[in-house]
Amino acid sequence: MTVPTADEMFGAGVDVITSGNHIWDKREFRAHLEDSDRIIRPANYPPGTPGRGSTTIDVDGVRVGVLNLMGRVFMPVGDDPFRVGRQHVDELREETPIIVVDMHAEATSEKMAIARFFDGQVSFVYGTHTHVQTADDQVFSGGTAYLSDVGMTGPTEGVIGMEAAGVIDRFTTAFTERFNVEKGGLKQFCAAVVAIDRTNGKALDIKRIFLRGIA
Repeated sequence: MTVPTADEMFGAGVDVITSGNHIWDKREFRAHLEDSDRIIRPANYPPGTPGRGSTTIDVDGVRVGVLNLMGRVFMPVGDDPFRVGRQHVDELREETPIIVVDMHAEATSEKMAIARFFDGQVSFVYGTHTHVQTADDQVFSGGTAYLSDVGMTGPTEGVIGMEAAGVIDRFTTAFTERFNVEKGGLKQFCAAVVAIDRTNGKALDIKRIFLRGIA
Protein backbone atom coordinates (compact mmCIF):
# COMPACT_ATOMS: atom_id res chain seq x y z
CA MET A 1 0.00 0.00 0.00
CA THR A 2 1.11 3.54 -0.82
CA VAL A 3 -0.54 6.89 -0.14
CA PRO A 4 -1.37 7.53 -3.84
CA THR A 5 -2.94 4.06 -4.13
CA ALA A 6 -5.00 4.60 -0.98
CA ASP A 7 -6.14 8.03 -2.20
CA GLU A 8 -7.14 6.51 -5.55
CA MET A 9 -9.23 3.85 -3.81
CA PHE A 10 -10.92 6.38 -1.54
CA GLY A 11 -11.63 8.54 -4.58
CA ALA A 12 -13.38 5.57 -6.18
CA GLY A 13 -15.75 5.26 -3.22
CA VAL A 14 -13.97 2.91 -0.84
CA ASP A 15 -14.79 3.64 2.82
CA VAL A 16 -12.23 1.55 4.72
CA ILE A 17 -9.10 -0.35 3.63
CA THR A 18 -8.07 -3.46 5.56
CA SER A 19 -4.69 -5.14 5.15
CA GLY A 20 -2.54 -8.08 6.20
CA ASN A 21 1.03 -9.28 6.41
CA HIS A 22 2.18 -7.08 3.49
CA ILE A 23 1.19 -3.81 5.16
CA TRP A 24 4.84 -3.16 6.12
CA ASP A 25 6.32 -3.72 2.64
CA LYS A 26 6.52 0.01 1.92
CA ARG A 27 8.51 1.51 4.77
CA GLU A 28 7.43 5.07 3.98
CA PHE A 29 3.77 4.10 4.43
CA ARG A 30 4.12 3.16 8.09
CA ALA A 31 3.85 6.73 9.37
CA HIS A 32 0.65 7.20 7.34
CA LEU A 33 -1.01 4.44 9.36
CA GLU A 34 -0.76 6.61 12.45
CA ASP A 35 -2.67 9.45 10.77
CA SER A 36 -5.43 7.51 9.02
CA ASP A 37 -8.56 6.08 10.62
CA ARG A 38 -9.67 4.59 7.29
CA ILE A 39 -6.72 2.23 6.78
CA ILE A 40 -6.30 -0.48 9.38
CA ARG A 41 -3.79 -3.29 9.94
CA PRO A 42 -4.23 -6.59 11.79
CA ALA A 43 -5.17 -5.83 15.40
CA ASN A 44 -3.11 -8.70 16.78
CA TYR A 45 0.25 -7.21 15.85
CA PRO A 46 2.36 -6.39 18.95
CA PRO A 47 1.48 -3.34 21.09
CA GLY A 48 3.25 -0.23 19.83
CA THR A 49 2.96 -1.24 16.18
CA PRO A 50 1.97 1.75 14.01
CA GLY A 51 -1.68 2.14 13.14
CA ARG A 52 -4.89 0.64 14.48
CA GLY A 53 -6.62 -2.70 14.17
CA SER A 54 -10.23 -1.53 14.07
CA THR A 55 -12.24 1.54 13.22
CA THR A 56 -15.80 2.81 12.77
CA ILE A 57 -17.30 4.81 9.94
CA ASP A 58 -20.71 6.27 9.18
CA VAL A 59 -22.17 5.00 5.88
CA ASP A 60 -25.59 6.20 4.71
CA GLY A 61 -26.50 7.20 8.25
CA VAL A 62 -25.41 3.88 9.77
CA ARG A 63 -22.31 3.37 11.90
CA VAL A 64 -20.25 0.37 10.82
CA GLY A 65 -17.38 -1.18 12.77
CA VAL A 66 -14.51 -2.79 10.87
CA LEU A 67 -11.97 -5.15 12.46
CA ASN A 68 -8.82 -6.60 10.87
CA LEU A 69 -7.24 -9.77 12.29
CA MET A 70 -4.42 -12.05 11.11
CA GLY A 71 -4.13 -15.79 11.57
CA ARG A 72 -1.20 -17.60 13.14
CA VAL A 73 -1.19 -20.86 11.11
CA PHE A 74 1.54 -20.66 8.42
CA MET A 75 1.64 -16.89 8.95
CA PRO A 76 4.05 -14.37 10.55
CA VAL A 77 4.11 -14.51 14.33
CA GLY A 78 1.27 -12.55 15.91
CA ASP A 79 -0.78 -12.38 19.08
CA ASP A 80 -3.85 -14.56 19.65
CA PRO A 81 -6.52 -13.32 17.17
CA PHE A 82 -9.30 -14.81 19.31
CA ARG A 83 -8.31 -12.95 22.46
CA VAL A 84 -7.44 -9.69 20.70
CA GLY A 85 -10.52 -9.96 18.50
CA ARG A 86 -12.73 -10.46 21.57
CA GLN A 87 -11.47 -7.20 23.04
CA HIS A 88 -12.04 -5.22 19.84
CA VAL A 89 -15.48 -6.71 19.17
CA ASP A 90 -16.62 -5.85 22.69
CA GLU A 91 -15.44 -2.26 22.20
CA LEU A 92 -17.03 -1.94 18.75
CA ARG A 93 -20.37 -3.32 19.97
CA GLU A 94 -20.60 -0.41 22.40
CA GLU A 95 -20.88 1.83 19.31
CA THR A 96 -22.72 -0.34 16.77
CA PRO A 97 -24.15 -3.85 16.25
CA ILE A 98 -22.91 -3.83 12.63
CA ILE A 99 -19.36 -5.18 12.55
CA VAL A 100 -17.36 -6.50 9.59
CA VAL A 101 -14.26 -8.63 10.20
CA ASP A 102 -11.42 -9.25 7.73
CA MET A 103 -9.61 -12.42 8.86
CA HIS A 104 -6.32 -12.42 6.94
CA ALA A 105 -5.14 -16.02 7.24
CA GLU A 106 -3.81 -19.03 5.37
CA ALA A 107 -5.78 -21.83 7.01
CA THR A 108 -9.46 -22.15 6.18
CA SER A 109 -10.07 -23.83 9.54
CA GLU A 110 -8.68 -20.82 11.42
CA LYS A 111 -10.87 -18.43 9.44
CA MET A 112 -13.99 -20.49 10.06
CA ALA A 113 -13.14 -20.91 13.73
CA ILE A 114 -12.97 -17.13 14.15
CA ALA A 115 -16.33 -16.79 12.44
CA ARG A 116 -17.90 -19.47 14.66
CA PHE A 117 -16.31 -17.83 17.70
CA PHE A 118 -18.03 -14.52 16.87
CA ASP A 119 -21.26 -15.93 15.43
CA GLY A 120 -24.11 -13.67 16.46
CA GLN A 121 -21.76 -10.92 17.66
CA VAL A 122 -20.51 -9.62 14.30
CA SER A 123 -22.31 -9.20 10.99
CA PHE A 124 -19.79 -10.61 8.54
CA VAL A 125 -16.48 -12.47 8.67
CA TYR A 126 -14.61 -12.84 5.40
CA GLY A 127 -11.20 -14.33 4.77
CA THR A 128 -8.36 -12.88 2.74
CA HIS A 129 -4.75 -13.81 1.90
CA THR A 130 -4.96 -16.89 -0.35
CA HIS A 131 -6.09 -14.90 -3.44
CA VAL A 132 -8.53 -17.67 -4.44
CA GLN A 133 -12.25 -17.23 -3.86
CA THR A 134 -14.03 -20.03 -2.00
CA ALA A 135 -17.58 -21.24 -2.60
CA ASP A 136 -18.71 -21.59 1.02
CA ASP A 137 -20.68 -18.37 1.42
CA GLN A 138 -23.33 -18.82 4.10
CA VAL A 139 -25.10 -17.23 7.05
CA PHE A 140 -24.51 -18.99 10.36
CA SER A 141 -27.36 -19.72 12.78
CA GLY A 142 -26.42 -16.78 14.99
CA GLY A 143 -26.72 -14.32 12.11
CA THR A 144 -23.08 -13.92 11.00
CA ALA A 145 -22.37 -14.11 7.28
CA TYR A 146 -19.22 -15.99 6.31
CA LEU A 147 -16.91 -16.56 3.33
CA SER A 148 -13.55 -18.33 3.76
CA ASP A 149 -11.83 -16.19 1.10
CA VAL A 150 -13.31 -13.35 -0.88
CA GLY A 151 -10.69 -13.83 -3.60
CA MET A 152 -8.36 -11.58 -5.56
CA THR A 153 -9.17 -8.64 -7.77
CA GLY A 154 -6.38 -8.33 -10.35
CA PRO A 155 -4.79 -10.20 -13.25
CA THR A 156 -6.24 -13.59 -14.17
CA GLU A 157 -3.05 -14.63 -15.94
CA GLY A 158 0.04 -15.71 -14.01
CA VAL A 159 -0.03 -17.23 -10.53
CA ILE A 160 -2.25 -15.45 -7.97
CA GLY A 161 -1.43 -12.12 -9.56
CA MET A 162 2.29 -12.60 -10.14
CA GLU A 163 4.14 -13.40 -13.37
CA ALA A 164 4.15 -17.18 -13.70
CA ALA A 165 7.83 -17.53 -14.67
CA GLY A 166 9.14 -16.12 -11.42
CA VAL A 167 6.82 -18.24 -9.30
CA ILE A 168 7.71 -21.41 -11.21
CA ASP A 169 11.41 -20.66 -10.77
CA ARG A 170 10.87 -20.35 -7.02
CA PHE A 171 9.29 -23.81 -6.93
CA THR A 172 11.73 -25.55 -9.28
CA THR A 173 15.05 -24.00 -8.21
CA ALA A 174 16.66 -22.62 -5.10
CA PHE A 175 16.42 -19.06 -6.42
CA THR A 176 14.28 -16.52 -4.54
CA GLU A 177 14.03 -13.65 -6.97
CA ARG A 178 11.47 -10.91 -6.34
CA PHE A 179 8.08 -11.61 -7.89
CA ASN A 180 6.66 -9.18 -10.45
CA VAL A 181 2.97 -8.35 -10.82
CA GLU A 182 1.42 -9.77 -14.00
CA LYS A 183 0.60 -6.77 -16.21
CA GLY A 184 -0.88 -8.43 -19.29
CA GLY A 185 -3.95 -10.45 -20.14
CA LEU A 186 -7.45 -10.39 -18.74
CA LYS A 187 -8.44 -9.29 -15.25
CA GLN A 188 -10.89 -10.52 -12.63
CA PHE A 189 -13.03 -8.93 -9.94
CA CYS A 190 -13.84 -10.76 -6.70
CA ALA A 191 -16.16 -9.45 -4.01
CA ALA A 192 -19.04 -10.29 -1.69
CA VAL A 193 -22.24 -8.41 -0.90
CA VAL A 194 -23.99 -8.93 2.43
CA ALA A 195 -27.45 -7.70 3.40
CA ILE A 196 -27.52 -6.72 7.09
CA ASP A 197 -30.38 -5.75 9.38
CA ARG A 198 -29.31 -2.31 10.56
CA THR A 199 -31.29 -2.59 13.78
CA ASN A 200 -29.54 -5.66 15.21
CA GLY A 201 -26.52 -6.26 12.96
CA LYS A 202 -27.67 -9.73 11.86
CA ALA A 203 -26.81 -10.81 8.33
CA LEU A 204 -29.81 -11.60 6.14
CA ASP A 205 -28.07 -12.83 3.01
CA ILE A 206 -24.66 -13.11 1.35
CA LYS A 207 -23.79 -13.22 -2.34
CA ARG A 208 -20.40 -13.94 -3.88
CA ILE A 209 -19.29 -12.01 -6.96
CA PHE A 210 -16.64 -13.35 -9.36
CA LEU A 211 -16.30 -11.62 -12.71
CA ARG A 212 -13.64 -13.27 -14.85
CA GLY A 213 -12.35 -12.15 -18.24
CA ILE A 214 -12.44 -8.36 -17.77
CA ALA A 215 -10.40 -6.59 -20.45
